[in-house]
Formats: sequence, C-alpha cells, structure tokens
Amino acid sequence: MPGRPSPSRRTVLRGAALTPVAGLGLTACGAAGGTTAPATPTAPVELGKDGEVAKGQAQLYREHDVVVSRAENGSLKAYSTICTHAGCPIDRLQGTTLVCPCHGSQFDARTGKVLRSPATEPLHELPVESRNGKIVAGPRA
Repeated sequence: MPGRPSPSRRTVLRGAALTPVAGLGLTACGAAGGTTAPATPTAPVELGKDGEVAKGQAQLYREHDVVVSRAENGSLKAYSTICTHAGCPIDRLQGTTLVCPCHGSQFDARTGKVLRSPATEPLHELPVESRNGKIVAGPRA
C-alpha cells in the first residue's frame, strides 16, 4: 500500500511472541472459571495427619480445595480455596498467603481475608477439627 510504512522485523516478532501468551491467559481463566467447583466440601474430608500443620503455619490441600492453618494456641481454621472473585481453584500457598492463578487475588490463609484484589469477599470458612489424629474439614457428620 503506498504511503503506509511496513512494520519492522522487531514489531512483527514482538506481536508474534505476545499473541500466544495472551491466548494462554484467556484459556487459563476460561477453563478455571468454566468449572463450577463447589465452594465447600459436601461431606467431611480427611485432609492429613494432625501434625502436618505447625503453629503459625498453613497447609494447602489442593485435591480438596481447602487450606488449614494452626494458630499459636494450637487451634485450627480451614477455608475453601475457591476464589471468591471468579470461582477459580487456588493452587499456590506462599507462606500463609494464598495466590489465585486466574487474576492474582491474594488471601490470608489464617483468616480468609482478602489481601489483594480483584477479589473483594473473604474465603468461605469451613468447620475443621482434629479427629483420631487426622485433620477433618467440612460439614459435621
């Protein structure tokens, strides 16, 4: 086309490099957002040994979409790890901070509170107890 400059090699390569990355982001959000995982277990689930969660720490149980933390006094708290923003399963725990892979929301695993948006609602708290040396979360049986 006369009067229109052709793109440089750098412009073409940059565009080609960014296109697949943008597509992956949409795929990841679409796949996770498209699944409607329940926000809470529908029955009590045995998560692991009682000693797995140290005082002041948290443990992520990805296969059950639950995080459990233990306070300094030894009490347990559990939260659903289904993000309250778009329903994505949270799959990363950094110390006591949960990080959602879809849009970057962050939550405190000890309180369920939002630390970083876009989520605005805290995580759903679950009943949890130590039973026969195991951590059990979900509705009481």
